[in-house]
Amino acid sequence: MKYYVGLLILVLLTACSSAKQTVEQQTAAAYYSNPVVNYSLPDPTVMQGDDGMFYLFATEDIHNVPILRSRDLVRWNQIGTAFTDATRPTFVKGGGIWAPDINKIGKQYVLYYSMSTWGGEWDCGIGVATSDKIEGPYTDHGMLFRSKDIGVQNSIDPCFVHTKNKNFLFFGSFHGIYFVELTKDGLALMPGEKPLQVAGDAYEGTCIFQKGKYFYLFASIGSCCEGVKSTYTTVVGRAENAFGPYLDKHGNRMMDNNHEIVVHKSDLFVGTGHNSKIVTDRKGNNWMLYHAYELNASENGRILLLDELIWEDGWPKVKNTVPALQGKVPAL
Repeated sequence: MKYYVGLLILVLLTACSSAKQTVEQQTAAAYYSNPVVNYSLPDPTVMQGDDGMFYLFATEDIHNVPILRSRDLVRWNQIGTAFTDATRPTFVKGGGIWAPDINKIGKQYVLYYSMSTWGGEWDCGIGVATSDKIEGPYTDHGMLFRSKDIGVQNSIDPCFVHTKNKNFLFFGSFHGIYFVELTKDGLALMPGEKPLQVAGDAYEGTCIFQKGKYFYLFASIGSCCEGVKSTYTTVVGRAENAFGPYLDKHGNRMMDNNHEIVVHKSDLFVGTGHNSKIVTDRKGNNWMLYHAYELNASENGRILLLDELIWEDGWPKVKNTVPALQGKVPAL
């Protein structure tokens, strides 16, 4: 009898221990910690593929333009690169591929990208590549336009917007934010198209997001790339039209460099900017990825952070306007 009682106690203790471990695992899986990737992934762009997975592209590094994949925006694995050394764009001599922007137009995935060198603000430009699959490989179609040809200094940081049954590309870096209309396939400018300005010279890294009756222009101000001295900050303005006028809470124009703060530096992270497209989870919550330096590990470069956008009176910001140390995993 004692044997069976002891055996029963052992079974119950094992079950309780197993249940406790399961709860702990589920609790751990329900939360994440920043950074979600602790190596450099500047200027992230993200999109959900036809397979339900999320795909992230970032500024070129030694691995070319990296492509990472995730189911939950938290756990990322690199699966390849957009180009190879043989297929990467070359229209700017010695240029790097910066700030890609991934989209789907029709049945094709269309990747817009900047190509530039530090200080080459009139030779830089924006190009386009396509693939039948979001994970690539991508076929480069070359340059859409160059700064000196279109008349906008530092024409980088593309952001594709489809509205009013037309395609547009927003772009610009510290010399005004502009837009141009694109052809139906998104692979060329409309004939005779001239850029129009929508925001002032304080901004770069544009991302346009529509929620309700408003369009929100997210952008970055300050210095992006000076390690612990970086002052990058994510800001926003809103308008009832994708083409502006974008205003702050007080009705002041982004054309005059007025805006609201979305996220700025904290005691742990600095240089918080160049956010991705906004992702909406199945609960209707909005999320953004962006880069920053970690003060205690700045040698890792511009690492990847994830934060939920909190909406107050129609305005988005990260909670307390600083990166979260920990948060709930998106409901995807």
